[in-house]
Amino acid sequence: MAASRKIKPKRHWEEVVREAWEYRDASLGRVPGISDIDGRLPSFELLPKRSIDFGSNVLEPRDIQITECLPEDLVAMLRRGDTSAVEATTAFLRRAALAQRLTNCMTELLPERSLARAQELDDYFLQHKKPIGPLHGLPISVKEMIGMKDLGLNAGYVAWWGKTASENAHVLDILWNAGAVFHARTSQPQSMMHLETDSNLYGVTTNPYNGNISSGGSSGGEGALIGMRGSCLGIGSDIGGSIRSPAANCGIYGFKPTAFRIPTDGWCSTMAGADSIPGVIGPLSTSLSGIKLFMKTIIDSQPWLSEPALIPIPWNPIQISDNQPLKIAVMWNDGVVTPHPPVTRALKELSSRLRTLPNVDIVDWHPHLHDEAWAIISSLYFTDGGTADAATIAESGEPWRPLTTWMLKENPCVKKLSPQKLYYWCEEREAYRKEYAKVWNETKSGDEGRMVDVILCPAAPGVAPRHNTARYWGYTSQWNLLDYPAVVFPVSKVDKKRDVQAMNFKPMTNIDEEHWTLCEFSLPSKWPFLT
Repeated sequence: MAASRKIKPKRHWEEVVREAWEYRDASLGRVPGISDIDGRLPSFELLPKRSIDFGSNVLEPRDIQITECLPEDLVAMLRRGDTSAVEATTAFLRRAALAQRLTNCMTELLPERSLARAQELDDYFLQHKKPIGPLHGLPISVKEMIGMKDLGLNAGYVAWWGKTASENAHVLDILWNAGAVFHARTSQPQSMMHLETDSNLYGVTTNPYNGNISSGGSSGGEGALIGMRGSCLGIGSDIGGSIRSPAANCGIYGFKPTAFRIPTDGWCSTMAGADSIPGVIGPLSTSLSGIKLFMKTIIDSQPWLSEPALIPIPWNPIQISDNQPLKIAVMWNDGVVTPHPPVTRALKELSSRLRTLPNVDIVDWHPHLHDEAWAIISSLYFTDGGTADAATIAESGEPWRPLTTWMLKENPCVKKLSPQKLYYWCEEREAYRKEYAKVWNETKSGDEGRMVDVILCPAAPGVAPRHNTARYWGYTSQWNLLDYPAVVFPVSKVDKKRDVQAMNFKPMTNIDEEHWTLCEFSLPSKWPFLT
C-alpha cells in the first residue's frame, strides 16, 4: 500500500496576524535609540488621541529639526553636507517608529537596509564630492503593495502573508538610482478598495489629528506617516482616491497622475493586469515641491524605455504669465452629495482669494452626470464580480472588514461581467469621457472666452470621517474614470465657530441626505481638511 502523505494543517488566521505583528515590532525594535523613545512614551492607555504634536515630547531636537524639513530643503542640506544620509535616515527611522506607536501606520521599518544604503551614499559623497543623484540621501516611505525585493508583499490579505517580491518594483529602481533611501513600508486595507486603512492583518490606521477618525485609504499608512513627519516623501497608489483621500485627511499633499505616466510594474493586486480602470502610482509629501521632485525624477529617467506601456512625454512645468492667465473653474458640488460646511467655507475663501490675483480668471463649473460616472466606474472595478478578492479572503478564513463588505457585497454595480457586458461598460466609459471633454471645451472664461485650465473642487464631502464611514468616492473616483491628473493640497482647518450646520439644507439625492448625517458640528478646531 502506498504511504499516506501528511498534509500540514492550515494555520488559523489569527496566528498569522500574531506573526505579522511580531515581525513588525521586531523591525521597530532594531531602530537606533528606540528604547529611549519608548521610555518617554506613556502607557498605551494614556496615549493621546491627538498625536500630531507628540514628537516634541519624545524626540531629540536634532531629529525634530531634520524630520520637519521639507523634502526639497532636506535634499539641499544633504547636497551641502549640512547633514549626512546616515543622520537623516536615523532621524526618520526614529520618528517613523514613533508614528507607528501612535497611529499604527506601518507594516515594517527597514533599519538595517536603509542605514547600509545611507552609509553607501555618504561614502560616495565623501569620495566624489558630489551627490549620486537628485534624491541623494532622501528617506522615502513606500506603500507595502509596491514590491521590494525579498520582502513581504501581502497587500493587506492574511492569505498572502509570507509571499515575497522577487524583484523591486520598477519605480523603486528609478528612485534608488536617483539616490533615495527606503526606510519604511506602510499599511493598506483589506482588498485595497477602501477610503480607510483597516485590515485584519495590521488593524486600523488612525489619523494623526484624532485617533477616532480615519487617516484615509487605501494609502492611509502613507498619509498618517507623512502627517506625523515620519517621512517627508512617500509612494502610494490610486484607483479611486487612494492617494488623495489620505492626503486630504492628514493635511499633506498628494498627486494622482494620469495612467501610464509612472511605472506600475512590480506592484501587488488580486486583479493585476485588469485595466478597464487603470490604477496609478503617485507621491504624497509634506510639500508641493516634493511632489514635483518625485515626478520630475521619475519622468526624467525615461521609464518608457523599459516599460513600453508608459507615455513618453517629458515633465514640462507650466508657467503662468500675464499674457496667458490661469483659468480656474470652481465646482461647488458634484450634483450628488453636498459638501459639508467646513469644506464649502474653505472653497469660498480660496476662490475669493484667487479672484484678487491679476493673472487668474474664475468661473463656476457645472458637473456633468457625476452619478452616472460612479455607476460606470464601479461596474468596471470588479469585472469578475469580486471573485478574486472573495477567494483570497476565504483562503485564510479571515473576516470581511466593514468597507470590504460594503464595496463588494452591498454595491449593486459589482457583478461578474460577460464579455458583452464588459464591452458595453467600456463603451460607456469612453462615451462619458467624450461628453465630459465637450463640457470642458464649452466652459469658457474671461472676455476672450478662453478654455478652462483646471477645476478646483472638494477632495471629499467632508473632513476626515469616523472610521468605516467613508462610503462616497465621487469627489475622487470621478477623475479616475476620466483619467485626469489631480492634486490635493492643504487649504484650511475646521473652525467650529464658523462651520455650523446650514439651516436651509435640501438634499440633492437620497445618498446626499445619508451623508449629511455624517457631518458633525462640534469638531476639534485643528482638524485639517483639503479641497
